[in-house]
Amino acid sequence: MRSLLSSTYFGPIQWYQKLQRSEASLIERHENFVKQTYRNRMIIATANGLQALTIPTTHDTSMLMKDIRISDHANWRHVHWNALASAYGESPFFPYYQDDIRPFYEKKYEFLFDFNLEITHKMIELLDIRPTLSLTEHYISRDTMSADLVDYRDAIRPKHPLPDEDFVPRRYYQVYEHKHGFQPNLSILDLLFNEGNESILYLI
Repeated sequence: MRSLLSSTYFGPIQWYQKLQRSEASLIERHENFVKQTYRNRMIIATANGLQALTIPTTHDTSMLMKDIRISDHANWRHVHWNALASAYGESPFFPYYQDDIRPFYEKKYEFLFDFNLEITHKMIELLDIRPTLSLTEHYISRDTMSADLVDYRDAIRPKHPLPDEDFVPRRYYQVYEHKHGFQPNLSILDLLFNEGNESILYLI
């Protein structure tokens, strides 16, 4: 089966599991941008509980994802990197991967989709997975998609996701589990910083 996915900002484990398990994956470029989704936010575990890191954008939700520009508002790059360093500085593998992740907060990207796509390629490299990945050429509606394409656009979202029977969160080491319990399906960075090169085992 092939999967149809929305663009994500260091998307959740569920999203990367679809990349690993699918014969091929399509990333949707032509859907309307929606705020409070994984398109411009990731969720991490901190000493104080869960935290959402959101990229500010300069356009409203009437525009297509491929046309959304990143805003420089509120020095978000500095804020996000400091939040990651604070949350995962004591995790086993943050020292090994920080030089791979930090450049995303030092370079300015104009378009959110391009930023997310470069992140995706870097994470594929670090996770050592080899998906067949392509981008949509037009919006794919549920009425017109082929039978071998599974739509996960509404199943992988922070709020009110549709059921996904194929995804069962599996426990792994988390720095703050002793304080807040295990937190499932966080940003792929949570898995990478805590499990390192064994992260791929949680995506199979």
